[in-house]
Amino acid sequence: MPTLEHNALVEMFREHPELAPRLLATLFHVEVPPHAAVAVVESSLDQLIPVEFRADLVLELRDDSGALVLAIVIEVQRDVDPDKIFSWPTYVAVVRARKRCGTVVLVIAPDAGVAAWAAENIDLGLGRGNVEPLVLGPAVVPEIIDPADAEKETELAVLSAVAHGNGPSGLTVVQAALAVLGRLDQAHAMVYFQLIWNGLREPMRQALEALVMERQIEGEATFPPFVQKLIERGKLEGELKGMREGKRDTLLRLLARAGIVLTEVESARIQACTDVATLDRWIENVLGAKTATEVLS
Repeated sequence: MPTLEHNALVEMFREHPELAPRLLATLFHVEVPPHAAVAVVESSLDQLIPVEFRADLVLELRDDSGALVLAIVIEVQRDVDPDKIFSWPTYVAVVRARKRCGTVVLVIAPDAGVAAWAAENIDLGLGRGNVEPLVLGPAVVPEIIDPADAEKETELAVLSAVAHGNGPSGLTVVQAALAVLGRLDQAHAMVYFQLIWNGLREPMRQALEALVMERQIEGEATFPPFVQKLIERGKLEGELKGMREGKRDTLLRLLARAGIVLTEVESARIQACTDVATLDRWIENVLGAKTATEVLS
């Protein structure tokens, strides 16, 4: 099932289709044919092809006369998927046959390991043909650390934060991206922030939380107001999650000490409980209880 991160990256290119050919030219140094328009077209490549052959996005580039000059199949890849070495060549062949124009696959892979895998040449058989995906990953996406550069290329700054947010310059890269989110409408800004935040590992999240709090104390409004609110909410949710897990562990240890055996249903009920007050009540009920029914009443 597609994740929020997957969908957010797809929507980035859906709403800014001109981004793809620009990145091909500037980051991959590909000679993109002269074109006057870029449009999103269908992602279901052919009704006769099995449903699994559905690309994330297909873009068409047309020249001044309206003639197709290039098609770009965009795929967001967050994990290694061996099936893709068979589906990506299918995308190229079908789109090229239907559109009668050159076709390339552009893979968006924020993880370095996944990007390296996706960039491998796909041999179609006996070395007589191949498909070589263009992969937008950490090795290709630049580290944007200057807010002025981020201002000029907001989407690239977001991609940079996603790709490099956990690296040595991660905090600086993330700051540059977050600083420009305030000029976007809140709906888009929040999606971009969530995309960046979800990709950060815990040490970097903690560093960002500390920085946001520090800036607020010093009265420096360098981040959009909603960034602080979302970070605080995420921190609170994290604390609540930890509290619930701690209380569940305490309850299970007390039950084990009391010699009370749980059925699968009772165990699942405890694991599913998210109400702290209920967990506290069950912990208190263990004292003097003989059965799980008495505890979970």
